Amino acid sequence: MRETVLTVEDLRTHFATDDGQVRAVDGVSLSIPRGKTVCVVGESGCGKSVTARSILGLVDPPGRVVDGHIWFRVAPGAEPVDLAALDSRSERLRRIRGNDIAMVFQEPMASLSPMYTVGQHFVEAVRLHLDLSKDEARDLGISLLRRVGIPNAEHRMEAYPWQLSGGMCQRVMIAIALACGPALLIADEPTTALDVTTQARILDLLAELQEETGMAMMFITHDLGVVAEIADEVVVMYLGTMVEQGPVDEIFHDPKHPYTRALLESIPTMGSGRRSRLPSIRGQVPHPLNRPPGCPFHTRCDSAVRGVCDVEDPPTVTFGRDRRARCVLYDTAAFAGQVRRTPTTETQ
Repeated sequence: MRETVLTVEDLRTHFATDDGQVRAVDGVSLSIPRGKTVCVVGESGCGKSVTARSILGLVDPPGRVVDGHIWFRVAPGAEPVDLAALDSRSERLRRIRGNDIAMVFQEPMASLSPMYTVGQHFVEAVRLHLDLSKDEARDLGISLLRRVGIPNAEHRMEAYPWQLSGGMCQRVMIAIALACGPALLIADEPTTALDVTTQARILDLLAELQEETGMAMMFITHDLGVVAEIADEVVVMYLGTMVEQGPVDEIFHDPKHPYTRALLESIPTMGSGRRSRLPSIRGQVPHPLNRPPGCPFHTRCDSAVRGVCDVEDPPTVTFGRDRRARCVLYDTAAFAGQVRRTPTTETQ
């Protein structure tokens, strides 16, 4: 069996609000093998970022992890640690956060303080975890800024975040995250603000570091082109739940869940013609407070079966060792007494 760096089991992160309980993450399970990249995809509001923040204990009140386990193994053969059982302010979790597990946040301008220079950010982050002098930490920062494609790195170390572009701030965040050589990198849309040339350079850099160090990576993105390029495995999320998981080639060439198929069909293709209409998923992701009964996707699904999908929670169906999907279309028990066929009934 492959050794996993991170194993998430039935993770549930809820937000207690005045209007009710928001189930932002509702039973997510996934694993990230050492040296591999697992891409998490889905529309905005599906719980991808909250899942990532839950792993590091960075969910802001009134949110909290209410159930599940997050097993982290820092080195091969080491005893796993349940991060979900640790207090978010505990010294043990603080030693792991930023050192063994690093995260690149979605909005770099909100992650860097405008009161401190890039160099000050670097020196503080590095010396918190590594036994280096200020000069050694600065030299490491200059080296990493060069690796992520920032020109005139020595000068940029003296710049404040508000003096840099959004793309440069994103690259600074990536460099800081890589400074301590983490066993796991969580990247929340790290290349969104970058041009395609810099994006390719960053992806190549991450691939090189994986090959050199065996670093595992959880990569959150909307860009399925990036997924096809870097992913080993894909996790598809919808409304706080995992709807499909499997190797990237199988997900792209044989998607099982209707939501996965709809996402792939919405990608523009060459040669489709200027006047052809781009397929889209009708409707919007429901608000977590107004979660529909049964399968959360049935209100937008063209394959939904009335009386089944709108009533029952979909079961998790296993198609192989590393392939799962939550859909009643593959559950023969759900259609007991009915003729088994691909449903074409009216949608909700």
